[in-house]
Amino acid sequence: MSFTEATLSAYDFGPGDTERIHLIKGEWQIISDIAQSDLVLWFPTDYIVADGSSPDAVSGPSATSSFRAIAHVRPSNVRTLFHRDIIQREMDEGIRDEAYRVWIDQNISTYTDEGSGEGVGARPRVHVTFVPIVRNNRTIALLTSHKIATPNGYPSISDEVYEFAADTMLSMVHSGLWPDPLAQGNNTQGNPRVIDGIIVLDRSGRVVVASPNANSMYNRMGLTGYLEKRNLADVTRAMLPAGEQADETLQLVLAGRSDLRTELVIARARVTMRSIPLLSQKRARIEREGAVILCRDVTELRRRELELMTKDATIREIHHRVKNNLQTVSALLRLQSRRMTTDEARQGLEQAMRRVATIATVHEALSQGLTQNVDFDELIERQFHLAAELASPGQHVSTKLIGSFGSLPSQFATPLALVINEVVANAVEHGLDGETGTVTLEGIRGINDEGENILTVVITDDGKGMGDKKIEESGPNAYRPVTGKEGLGMQIVRTLVASELNGSIRWEANEPKGTRVVITAVLV
Repeated sequence: MSFTEATLSAYDFGPGDTERIHLIKGEWQIISDIAQSDLVLWFPTDYIVADGSSPDAVSGPSATSSFRAIAHVRPSNVRTLFHRDIIQREMDEGIRDEAYRVWIDQNISTYTDEGSGEGVGARPRVHVTFVPIVRNNRTIALLTSHKIATPNGYPSISDEVYEFAADTMLSMVHSGLWPDPLAQGNNTQGNPRVIDGIIVLDRSGRVVVASPNANSMYNRMGLTGYLEKRNLADVTRAMLPAGEQADETLQLVLAGRSDLRTELVIARARVTMRSIPLLSQKRARIEREGAVILCRDVTELRRRELELMTKDATIREIHHRVKNNLQTVSALLRLQSRRMTTDEARQGLEQAMRRVATIATVHEALSQGLTQNVDFDELIERQFHLAAELASPGQHVSTKLIGSFGSLPSQFATPLALVINEVVANAVEHGLDGETGTVTLEGIRGINDEGENILTVVITDDGKGMGDKKIEESGPNAYRPVTGKEGLGMQIVRTLVASELNGSIRWEANEPKGTRVVITAVLV
């Protein structure tokens, strides 16, 4: 829960009030950049909730209450007035009385803090605009805009236009006309910002002011001259390629009729655009004063996104082709094994076929996703049953899968699948030894004493068992030549567990009978 939510929920504010504050915080960077001012959200330090004993009683700050900052945004195009974090800091005494009056009266007010003169440590002269956030006829928070007062002189036309736009947007925040909760949302990369480019339209859709960035974007799309005094919709439509089917929202965006977003592709340039209508409420009527159009050149951004998508598609295609090649190798090994005249040669080729098929299964899973991670539960469910069947032709063996392995990186999934395949095959061939039985596979995720993520794999059978002896392999001891009756499969298991899984493997007796194999792997 954010500080804002905790503050509001402690009093008589509902979810709608909190959502209103979050909408404002999600959009107020636009106002901060247009006005070139810091915006601060305040809440009373002493808020009294009316108990309903009197019909005239209204919840609000006490007469002696100050105000505490609960949110703050700095302009991204000029230096800030607050170089230190002001969240939870109380309002200066010099403006506290005006803030209290605005909270009660629910009217926008402007106050000038004259500063502290000249010299070291002097404070500049600052214009402070108080905007009460009103919902359902009650004030739920106070927004202030802090801007350094410009020296006396004649402001430029662009300064006047931007100031008008910022003041109008603050009035829209006050009256609840903006941000619009029903506006089209878009969380993709490349959303336009004020610093990327801004165009201000009048009521007829004619450009009053366009920032240098905005003019440059249109120049790159083929416009000769500047946007000022031209109709933005007419200029843009004339630049569209012949026969180009424009986005259905384009006309609404270019005319500034609704809070919408769109993307233009003209002359190999890609530009995202967003329109924000400037509205004023006069008595019971809402009038349109113009619009703010934000634009951003995303040509390079989209090119990089396309490259990433192409690389993802290429990687998936490579995994798909590797899977097909491995399946071809597996099929060739199967054909070759059928031509063998000795049981030892046939079994060797069948084991090689099973190992190749296991690796192919991992590549098949990777070819179907956008990441290099594998849903190991889905993969091993098929592989587990297949390994038991291939190791026991004509033998009735039941398999049981419990627990969860979760998502694993590909470089971890391949050796783990091979290890499980070998241990399951060993359990069927030597543990059950031709008898009917059950092989159980369990995956357990956890964290060890060092804070590392670990995966514990337990494979059990109810066969003849290995007696009371216990064998554990890990680290350098796992790298040794094959000894005694140990086959190639167990050498593969020992080596993969120690080198690829960074873990250990232990063989021990299972209760009431059979063998239990515990593999502990460290996930990196």
